[in-house]
Amino acid sequence: MKKVMLVAAVAALAATAAQAGSLADPIVEPEIVVETTTSSSSAGIIVPLLFIAAVGAAIWLL
Repeated sequence: MKKVMLVAAVAALAATAAQAGSLADPIVEPEIVVETTTSSSSAGIIVPLLFIAAVGAAIWLL
């Protein structure tokens, strides 16, 4: 009789674990996308042009 009760208890626990969960839709966090933008102006050329202008002005003054 004890074995029958033990088997019934194990079967009851197994049945409740199999029905765990809900029918609600899962909550999904939106994916965050970080976009880097570059300016349309060519700012990388300003420093070399200023350097060339400074060297030209230094040569002109000598």
